[in-house]
Amino acid sequence: MVMIKHKLCVSISAPSQSCELLGTILIQIKMSITKESELTGMQKVSEAVAYTLKEMRNYAKPGMTTKELDDFGAKILSGFGAKSAPYLTYGFPGWTCISVDNEFCHGIPSEKRILKEGDLVNIDVSAELDGFWSDNGGSFVLGEDVNQHQKLVDASKEILQKAIRNIKGGVKISEVGHIMETEAKKRGFKVVKNLGGHGIGRSLHEQPDEIMNYKNRFDQRRFRKNSVVAIETFISTTSTYATELNDGWTMVGNKGGFMAQHEHTIVITDGNPIILTEMNGIWN
Repeated sequence: MVMIKHKLCVSISAPSQSCELLGTILIQIKMSITKESELTGMQKVSEAVAYTLKEMRNYAKPGMTTKELDDFGAKILSGFGAKSAPYLTYGFPGWTCISVDNEFCHGIPSEKRILKEGDLVNIDVSAELDGFWSDNGGSFVLGEDVNQHQKLVDASKEILQKAIRNIKGGVKISEVGHIMETEAKKRGFKVVKNLGGHGIGRSLHEQPDEIMNYKNRFDQRRFRKNSVVAIETFISTTSTYATELNDGWTMVGNKGGFMAQHEHTIVITDGNPIILTEMNGIWN
């Protein structure tokens, strides 16, 4: 049983950073696939969020507002019978999180935010369907890469791929974090140290919490076979911590710059994980 403060992804306050969070949630659930109906439930909700993310990426165009894009995603999720996880859990003012350029995560869809050619866009879609929850996200360059963000986006994709390939039952969570940070450094980037992945399944945030992008030598936890986690990258150009803006949601870098995030919900096995959200196409 772990007491941790949460918003939409795991967010940990750094000693030198103020990271105002919504509230304290007691996390004690551990989703574990023990029967076929549970796997089917996770597959259904994962299809909903993955398809929604894929279609939102395809729909996004310069000149469109992020509210318009969010409304499009809302219709797709509703068509599946799914409900917005951030709204259900935290009262987030939107169906999905859409973060643009210097916004690292939890961007609020807005009529005032107009997408432009070359923007670095992140869409994070999570939802509940029939009592099961799933989460996925991805950063991409909108149109032509006029602002040279593609290298960062590609690094985040590649790092997530390598991390997932190394996850199986019994592997230390901190070792996967070590892989992610090492790969980021190789490419000339940093990792954001107060954002991380999390367990998921019967609620948006479950154990194991704080699946970080770096090695915490004090973390002796291991991934468990049949458990479900949302594994995600937070790869940055200059910042190592994310701080919250006055809107109470949007997070930006403590030293500015840009961040790319990619996320899949997976089932851990003795071998290669089952990637439940694979159809989202974030690696394409």
